[in-house]
Amino acid sequence: MEITPRENPSRLLTAGVPVLAAVLSLVLAAIPLAFAGAPILDAYGQMVTGVFGSAFAFTEMLTRATPLIFTGLAAAVAFKARLWNIGGEGQLYLGAMAAVWVGTGMIDGPPILMVPLVLLAGAIAGGLGMLGPAVLKTRFGADEVVTSLLLNFIILIFVQMMLEGPLKDPMSLGWPQSEPIVDAAVLPQLMEKMRLHAGFLLAIGTAVIAHVIMAMTVWGLKIRAVGENPAAAKHAGIPVTRVFLAVAFASGALAGLAGVSEVAGLKGYLTADLSPGFGYTGIVVAMLAGLSPLGVVASAIFIASVFVGTDSMSRAIGVSSFLADLTVSMSLICVLLGGFFARFRIRRLKAGEAA
Repeated sequence: MEITPRENPSRLLTAGVPVLAAVLSLVLAAIPLAFAGAPILDAYGQMVTGVFGSAFAFTEMLTRATPLIFTGLAAAVAFKARLWNIGGEGQLYLGAMAAVWVGTGMIDGPPILMVPLVLLAGAIAGGLGMLGPAVLKTRFGADEVVTSLLLNFIILIFVQMMLEGPLKDPMSLGWPQSEPIVDAAVLPQLMEKMRLHAGFLLAIGTAVIAHVIMAMTVWGLKIRAVGENPAAAKHAGIPVTRVFLAVAFASGALAGLAGVSEVAGLKGYLTADLSPGFGYTGIVVAMLAGLSPLGVVASAIFIASVFVGTDSMSRAIGVSSFLADLTVSMSLICVLLGGFFARFRIRRLKAGEAA
């Protein structure tokens, strides 16, 4: 057999791979459901009802999708430049910690001042969290996969230390959590009696801006050029190191905004279990979206639907909620395999024919 690249991959095929991957992952989820002895059609019905059965369920899904859009954008922007940011989880916590530091009384002002300051502080903190691994890569050739991944654990330990020390709420009865963010720094709710907040609109707007920058600006062209071939980009006069550092900061800033959205929009204070793995799931979101900023929105909503729907199904028919993690993992495998077959074709060689 011979594997050969497709000369002109079909746009329809390339665009359809993520959709087919999502559908196939849901179909494959029927296998563990069957082994668990669950009624498959009823299980899928409970998943749909858990997401679209009420306004509350639907807004909960969008609330869950909000940090995934930010972390998905963080991964997509970095991966476009072939900068492998695996540190989204740590950068999320840095953004959340900076938001709490600014938003718990350090500055006293109206919402029109406090909300932008909290967002800016979180973005800067997250950006600095990725700038370190990027500097190590460009200056010393260190593998950013390793440095950004290991930095996650260092940051989480640092956050735990801060929650037991300077950031600890004296009114928390010994529980390691920060003081609550002041009302002026809280992201406003979009619907009464629902948890959906303005962070969702900010995430959508950020995705649109990222799409415009990547597709329609010189800076976006430079990022894509560096991602395709750094040596050729350098030969063409593009400052590769500067592009890497800028992309690293932007990627970390996007992950930091995910942390801000969680503490300032949803929870109100910082704890060590703020994120159930949004930073890592963002990588799956980006890959499922084909690194498209607008595709990240659809991908995040799909994955959030899987998590929320599976939680509902778990409560209704007694199936483990870990099925959501399995479905997300299968969707990633499906999109990787689909992407491979979209770019390459496998041809069976005839007898005596050399590869």
